[in-house]
Amino acid sequence: MTIAINCWILRNKKLDGIGYFTVNTVANLIRQHPEIQFQILCDKKFTEDYFDFPNVTKHKIFPALRHPILYVIYMELVLPFFLRKHKPDLMVSMDSFLSLLSGCKQIPVIYDINFEHKPEDIALKNRIYYRFFTKRFAKKAKRIATISEYSKRDIADFYKIDATLIDNVSCGINSNFSPLSKEEITAVRDKWSEGKPYFFFVGSMHPRKNIKRLIDGFNLFKERTQSDFKLVLAGSLLWQKTDIEDSYTNSQYKDDIIFTGRLSDDDLQKVLGAAYALSFVPIFEGFGLPIVEAFQSGVPVICSNVTSMPEVAGDAALMVDPFNIDSIANGMNKLADNNDLRNELIDKGHQQKKLFSWSRTAELLWDCIQKAVK
Repeated sequence: MTIAINCWILRNKKLDGIGYFTVNTVANLIRQHPEIQFQILCDKKFTEDYFDFPNVTKHKIFPALRHPILYVIYMELVLPFFLRKHKPDLMVSMDSFLSLLSGCKQIPVIYDINFEHKPEDIALKNRIYYRFFTKRFAKKAKRIATISEYSKRDIADFYKIDATLIDNVSCGINSNFSPLSKEEITAVRDKWSEGKPYFFFVGSMHPRKNIKRLIDGFNLFKERTQSDFKLVLAGSLLWQKTDIEDSYTNSQYKDDIIFTGRLSDDDLQKVLGAAYALSFVPIFEGFGLPIVEAFQSGVPVICSNVTSMPEVAGDAALMVDPFNIDSIANGMNKLADNNDLRNELIDKGHQQKKLFSWSRTAELLWDCIQKAVK
């Protein structure tokens, strides 16, 4: 059997959430099935060795993925030609895009459909493309893979798709995350937070990540407790004049709010591992990788009680209402004042993390593939 996998979204850049999912899941899938021939479709400038296995052929496809117009050219002109020429039994698309004109069986990985619920959160050109095409991709697909039961229900309900045709393949945990020693924690805090304990957030500075309310909740926590805690936020700073900037600028505790920018993988492992707690309160998540990465790091978690996050966290996190800054502040206060609760959450996180691995994700995606080809 031959399977084509569209990894066109990968370029020679630092990986984001979808990038990590693609690299880890596809590499495990290929490794688990040496009897299958895999055709990897990638950007014409792609040079990484993630998929260098004997049973892989890499195809560098033009044009580069940069703009919705090029998405259409690639999916409806370039890709159908490739699939007719190479005749794979199935194509899996890691970026959710399919070719509507190809007769090849296809599976998209649709991570979430927040763009349907909050279209104003993304650029107009991308909004038009995603909202016009994704529902058509969902109808075209032989099966659909997604990353949580929440996203499965959401896709099924919104696009009126039979839920039995959608498979939750979940996510894994990157292996570089692990608990730090007391000496390492001290060294990291000396470098990043003036030696003080801190709540930590990692992710894009995107409206759905709810950074404004996180900052406002931290301000309220500081006002109530007058503690020496800091708030450390890691991720690319993309704002110009935004609510995030306003909340930070107007905070009387802004000296205790630290923006690190995007961290290297090594720095992220250390800064997460030295955190007093992860404070992850988005209003929408298809999965929420930082939650399980914190579990892997032996760090307790405060997270939102909406969308997929309760499902991912189980009973191993302190749940808060992401729309209520008082709830966010109360979560911080409850954890800061209770070392027994903190240790209990760390122990529960250690158990919860066992549910997630990239090997398992690849196995679940393989099950989805088997159902589609049969």
